[in-house]
Amino acid sequence: MTLPIAWAAAREAVFEAGSAAAPGPVPVPLVESDGLTLAEPLVTLTDLPAFPTSSVDGWAARGPAPWRIVGRVLAGDTAVPLAMDGTCVEIATGGMVPEGTTAIVRIEDSVTTDGAVTGEPRQGRIPDWRRRGEEAAAGEELLPAGTPVTPGVIGLAASCGYDTLSCRPAPRAALLVFGDELLTAGVPGDGRVRDALGPALPSWLRRAGTDVVHTRGPVADTLADHVAALRGAIDAGAQVICTTGGTMHGPVDHLHPALAELGAQYIVNTVAVRPGFPMLVARLPGGQFVAGLPGNPQSTFVALVSLVMPLLAGLTGRPMPTLGTVTLGADVPGRGDFTHLALVTLADGRAHPVAHVGSSMLRGLANSVGFAVIPPGSEGRAGTQAQLVPLLDGERS
Repeated sequence: MTLPIAWAAAREAVFEAGSAAAPGPVPVPLVESDGLTLAEPLVTLTDLPAFPTSSVDGWAARGPAPWRIVGRVLAGDTAVPLAMDGTCVEIATGGMVPEGTTAIVRIEDSVTTDGAVTGEPRQGRIPDWRRRGEEAAAGEELLPAGTPVTPGVIGLAASCGYDTLSCRPAPRAALLVFGDELLTAGVPGDGRVRDALGPALPSWLRRAGTDVVHTRGPVADTLADHVAALRGAIDAGAQVICTTGGTMHGPVDHLHPALAELGAQYIVNTVAVRPGFPMLVARLPGGQFVAGLPGNPQSTFVALVSLVMPLLAGLTGRPMPTLGTVTLGADVPGRGDFTHLALVTLADGRAHPVAHVGSSMLRGLANSVGFAVIPPGSEGRAGTQAQLVPLLDGERS
């Protein structure tokens, strides 16, 4: 039997393997980049703003009042310089502030009589015009490589003048669900259980930033069917193939023999974590990764956050997924020499263990914010801090 690798070491191993296999950057149109990852730093192509603009409707004036009106500047106009003291132009919010302007006077703070304007510019922390380069100077790095692309990032890039972004492409993923005992419709009974993972995992994989290009299940519990299913995922172009079930060495567990037949090499083979220790990640000769997830549903999700998320982070050029910190609201038992990932929910600012956390159960998972990490050889005590592995919150859909 293979000795399980420590949980933290397993995360690092798959992250490094993914990073080494990360594909090169590709240019992606802004409107198609949501959910991808910046392959290069986002650097301003110009000063931001590129020219001074008014933040109010009013008057751009030069020198002391009164000011003679000599023009008008709307948003999108090129402003003519104010060449003389005692002159002004009407200006709209977003309009280019003319060269020579010494003050912006809001329309509500002004009086206009016979083509002349009087009034007082407001004083305070917030100016009534936006100076050139106030937000960023040309060439300034705004976001580092490895940043997930969100609508906010897309808007920022557009404001800087980008039409495309250099991104890591989304990994292509496949899901294979193993098990003769699984039903794909209806109510469980007569020795058959409903497949809860086939409907759920593609959504989780999409939220983790993948394109799910292939699903198959249930796959029959034979070696030939397992091998054929893996080959089908390869033929579909999957770079990451997630399987559920068959990670042990029982009479109907065929994943390990199937990987051997395909010439796979293990990166991680069993992890010292409870629940879910018989998880694995292997690499096929063609460079594809197979993430073997246990068949019990809660253990499946433990394997997802433990191995699949770090692997995908590496493949997309993102940093290792970070762990949060919570204060425990109740004692959480340890699991001996294994790391314990305990489902918790938040109440009164503290993390409390939830009920219904058997390896085959999903009720506890559905009511949780993540897994509290209890290191090997220890227990979690109420009032102390623990690391938290958050559940996916949905970057892409």
